[in-house]
Amino acid sequence: MIISHKYRFIFLKTAKTAGTSIEIALSKFLGDDDIITPVSSDDENIRRQLGYRGPQNFRRTPGKRRVSSFFSTMFGRRQKAFYNHMPAHEVRDLIGDEIWNGYYKFCFERNPFDRVVSLYYWCHKTEPRPTMAEFLKHKEIQLLSTRGISLYTFDGEQPVVDKIGRYETLTHDLDEIRQRLGIPEPLVLPQAKTSHRTDRRHYSEILDDECRDEIAARFHREMQLFDYRF
Repeated sequence: MIISHKYRFIFLKTAKTAGTSIEIALSKFLGDDDIITPVSSDDENIRRQLGYRGPQNFRRTPGKRRVSSFFSTMFGRRQKAFYNHMPAHEVRDLIGDEIWNGYYKFCFERNPFDRVVSLYYWCHKTEPRPTMAEFLKHKEIQLLSTRGISLYTFDGEQPVVDKIGRYETLTHDLDEIRQRLGIPEPLVLPQAKTSHRTDRRHYSEILDDECRDEIAARFHREMQLFDYRF
């Protein structure tokens, strides 16, 4: 996640919504005092090769935070500094109401069916892979469905951000946000976390009726809020 005092925004990073690519693109324009949390070593290499700012200031709060893996940082125990996939209520607790209320807050959401398929290939990069029905029983899906929406709500109900962009209209929505913030150049997204997936079929070709119904039930709140359909 990113907090930019330079452009007065807070970017909350949801899972499997091009969040890392967005972070890297935003890093080009950030200032010395802005907060940038670490991502994976491979993605930090991309950021470094582009010459953009890397992780900084994320420990400039009382206490220490251990940087750990994707899922432990996303869904793990509560900690006391800024970290990857940090939920809205923890960010507010650390920065205080004045900054929280005064800065432009945004994140991105994605069709749950497409999101689950993306997560499936991220978690199981090589064969043999479990069936999709088996994968839906794994803890990764359980955690994603129970914690996902809480990243940008305080109570699991109403979003507390100013803008929720759509993964499906990523380029358009991101440029709209960029103009709103006054960032001087278009954001160019690197291809982060994409090399592991070679099966590019539409999710409707991958998910059977049973999997479709289970995903719809698990992500019913997102389905309602954003009117997503299979």
